[in-house]
Amino acid sequence: MAGDLPADPPSMTNPASAQHTSGRTNQSGRAHESGRPHGSLGALALGALGVVYGDIGTSPLYTMKTALEWEGSGAKPEVALGILSLIFWTLIITTSVKYVAVNSNLRLPWYYRFSAVWGAHEGSLLLWVLILNVWTVAVAAFSRRLPDDFIARVISVLGFIAFGFLLFTALTSNPFERALPMPFDGNDLNPVLQDPGLIVHPPMLYTGYVGFSVAFAFALAALIGGRLDATWARWSRPWTTVAWAFLTTGIALGSGWAYYTLGWGGWWFWDPVENASFMPWLTGTALIHSLAVTEKRGAFRSWTVLLAILAFSLSLLGTFLVRSGVITSVHAFATDPARGVFILAFLAIVIGGSLALFAWRAASVGLGGSFALVSRESMLLANNIVLVVAMASVLLGTLYPLFLDALDLGKISVGPPYFDAVFYPLLAPAVFLMGVGPITRWNRAAVPELAARLKWALAVALVSALLLPFVLGRWSPLIAFGLFLALWLFATTAVNLWQRIKGSHRGTLWARLAANPASYYGMLLAHFGVGLFIVGVTLVKGYEIERDVRLDVGQRVAVGPYEFAFLGVTPAPGPNYRALVGTVEVRRNGQLIETLHPEKRVYNASGQTMTIAAIDTAVSGDRYVSLGEPVGGDGASAGAWGVRIYLKPFVDWIWLGAFVMALGGFVAVSDRRYRLAVRRRLGALAGAAAGE
Repeated sequence: MAGDLPADPPSMTNPASAQHTSGRTNQSGRAHESGRPHGSLGALALGALGVVYGDIGTSPLYTMKTALEWEGSGAKPEVALGILSLIFWTLIITTSVKYVAVNSNLRLPWYYRFSAVWGAHEGSLLLWVLILNVWTVAVAAFSRRLPDDFIARVISVLGFIAFGFLLFTALTSNPFERALPMPFDGNDLNPVLQDPGLIVHPPMLYTGYVGFSVAFAFALAALIGGRLDATWARWSRPWTTVAWAFLTTGIALGSGWAYYTLGWGGWWFWDPVENASFMPWLTGTALIHSLAVTEKRGAFRSWTVLLAILAFSLSLLGTFLVRSGVITSVHAFATDPARGVFILAFLAIVIGGSLALFAWRAASVGLGGSFALVSRESMLLANNIVLVVAMASVLLGTLYPLFLDALDLGKISVGPPYFDAVFYPLLAPAVFLMGVGPITRWNRAAVPELAARLKWALAVALVSALLLPFVLGRWSPLIAFGLFLALWLFATTAVNLWQRIKGSHRGTLWARLAANPASYYGMLLAHFGVGLFIVGVTLVKGYEIERDVRLDVGQRVAVGPYEFAFLGVTPAPGPNYRALVGTVEVRRNGQLIETLHPEKRVYNASGQTMTIAAIDTAVSGDRYVSLGEPVGGDGASAGAWGVRIYLKPFVDWIWLGAFVMALGGFVAVSDRRYRLAVRRRLGALAGAAAGE
């Protein structure tokens, strides 16, 4: 336990760091008695004082804000020092630390030792808390111009969340527990995780996951203050968009990692842990659109608050699914029920408390501005409802088998057939509305005018979608429909931009383009990325070819327009594994295109076997080869092997579309009007106060 580590460097579990930051002496050394959890409780208490004193005077608020700024930056080093200590111990293989002994190894390359810090439950949870602290520091640093009472409440909510997860870490998930007796060498990092994907995917995913806590904190702060107007939405919207962009990037990185690492050739498996990250993304997508309406038109106030609560609650639910042991998945971390009980209790407190607060303040929220049936507000509301219903379908498919198992009513598996039949039809209307919404006027739109704006986009998308499948080699209704949705987005995006340029009174084309805000171009990019994503999904599902074949050395097989020749396998040593490397030549019309080298690896420490696919990537698609099992022999002596050969047309457009979506989010938050709006609002408040 942490109390048995007197010789460790300063960390979140070492009292030295608590003395360093707080000036207090703590002799017990227990993890939950370090300075950080106490600071979070202090933030919570100060936030409560802000609720009481917020309308009475400025002196208590000034004191509180000063304390909270210290809390948001100075009281957080324990977590940073903790993860730095864990990185240090993992790099030098300090096997006296149990986490290092279980998840690292002397022969593990240094970059995988580094990523092993978050390769298992305890370290990944520490990363989760560190990222939450970074978000809190960012909010404290970039929100200095916001009203004192409001930002105090925001930091208080974030402090409460940090306190909950630090308590979880200290009580159930101590990453600094001793391994006694100390082993000579560590076990090894899971071979599936010995990949560059582990270095970038979890930090990106967690940054998005945790980022929704900021939207949640802003919503609760506004509820506590009883003020849910356009100003609150304007302050919250950039933070929510950044979190959504990071989550989009993290999900895309994880999908690509699974595609090339697991050897199955799939890009999405509807695994419960994948769904756990996808559900907050769907809700977050609805939230950023709802925030736009609340900011611009003052509508959707109650709905926006509920979406903010739901997005972060689903992030906590994902944490529960991954770390509770209720599911078996290649992505899951833990199997300790005590951890699941803790997170479930924390989830109940967060959801129950926030909904109770919403019910208490519901009367003061108001309905917001009114709008006609045909208007941009109506389109965005319909889009929101479809996204939430689609999220609910994923939630049902994910949790229903768990409920049946918990009630001893049997075990069932809900997989791709359910999600393909339910999710895709639900999302199609949302995609269509994405094309209509940005072109529709706010408040009220005339149907004839809207039809005139969209007629050419509809015609181009419809005709092109009907003809393109013939060009690609095979026509089917599903392929044509998928292409129609993608082309509809491309065409409506082009129409939207053209109408903006045509309606501008600036002189040159560049001046007309520069007159539009960055948030507008971010929206165009994100919608264009959705179109690219749909093209990838439609074409890979419609035209992919998958063959599992038995090949002798020198044997050839035709797959689609290509010929694959298997030339055998040769042994090859790795830094911490032994590999059998295959050689497969790819020809088209007799001409050599590429030589692929799929691998079969056996890791020295664990003895586990990994299949490493070889992929020839092009704009038009991938040629994907992986080794199965030897037939009629063992290893290099085997004459024949099972070989998987997949042709994946346009599969890389899936990830390209996701990255373009994320880029659109980052472009949108670069808009200067957020900062200028805050300054104008504060100037107006100062002027009103001076007038009184």
